[in-house]
Amino acid sequence: MKAMDQYCELFERFGAQGWWPVHKGKRRPGFDPVFEIMVGTILTQNTSWKNVEKAIENLHCEQVLDVPSMIQVHHAKLKSLIKPAGYYNQKAKKLKILAKHISDHYNSDSKQVAESASRGELLNIWGIGPETADSILLYAGNRPEFVIDTYTRRLCKTHGIEFKTYDEYKHHFESQLKPDYKLFNQYHALIVAWGKNQ
Repeated sequence: MKAMDQYCELFERFGAQGWWPVHKGKRRPGFDPVFEIMVGTILTQNTSWKNVEKAIENLHCEQVLDVPSMIQVHHAKLKSLIKPAGYYNQKAKKLKILAKHISDHYNSDSKQVAESASRGELLNIWGIGPETADSILLYAGNRPEFVIDTYTRRLCKTHGIEFKTYDEYKHHFESQLKPDYKLFNQYHALIVAWGKNQ
């Protein structure tokens, strides 16, 4: 599978996707769109985006979409707010740990961590794996890290391509494409659109 040919085929079929979807409702005090993306990358683990949207709306309504508020919110309340996204016990813990890392190392500046933290640093934060780390860097930090998810693996499989590790899939795409965050963003979003239509 030639990565660029596949991209062109997907783009012709689905068109521009406009990812990452950030909350489009009324902006409330303390709202941090970059942190919202980070939160979304954790909430979307093992669940559908539709469920994540419900959880994010709850966080938005309770004004818990900035680093200080995420740290201060009671753990039990946070679990209740993100319950629609599933695995809420673990995800609440992950969100708290991420927020504390941003507070401790970046003075609560989520944009700074998204734009300057290394992939290795993110992977060392409990609860953040390769897909989540790459999603944060790509969508929150506008950095050229290709995101591999279930749909990406499934797409590769339809072309007879299978690897054992996440990084092998990542290398398959990144070795064939110029390191352009806009291209990677659009490509991953198109793969998701393809996956939802299977």
